[in-house]
Amino acid sequence: METLKSIAFDAAPIGIIMTEHRIVRTCNRKFCHLSGFDRSDLIGQSFRSLLYDDAEYERVREFGFKALRAGGSYSDMRLLRRKDESLLWCRFRAETLTPEDPLARMVFTYAPVGEPTNQPTLSPREWDVVLGLHAGKTSKAIALDLGLSPRTVEDVRARLLKKFQAKNSMEMLKKFTNIEI
Repeated sequence: METLKSIAFDAAPIGIIMTEHRIVRTCNRKFCHLSGFDRSDLIGQSFRSLLYDDAEYERVREFGFKALRAGGSYSDMRLLRRKDESLLWCRFRAETLTPEDPLARMVFTYAPVGEPTNQPTLSPREWDVVLGLHAGKTSKAIALDLGLSPRTVEDVRARLLKKFQAKNSMEMLKKFTNIEI
């Protein structure tokens, strides 16, 4: 017999997925709809298959790990790779249930914000800078997080403005995310 908790989980209006050590343990109906996978396709599989590329799998772990250990939660914007290999731009949130070992048990939510249409391809470093900018960080703060010089971050930022044909970071982020920021 289904409990109210299980009914609410499955009917939630955003995609929810739970992992243990980056292996999918369960997900709700909305996540299946967003990703195009059946629940049975996902259970027991690596979280890696849902990310933009293999490099992102490592980047995401490193980027969010400090925040998860410190406060138990992390959020950013990210591309969800669907079963058909298409991409869906989502607002992503992660919450660890085990701060002492953040990856041991986690809950993620995905809320779609639009299709990634005509987006330039980004290098791993550009992704890191975009995520920092989206979080409202300065070049100096991003540099500190990434172990780079502020000048290096400024150079990456200038490349991003050129790639997105934007006058400033806010305009670039708007184009990048297809949402109002």
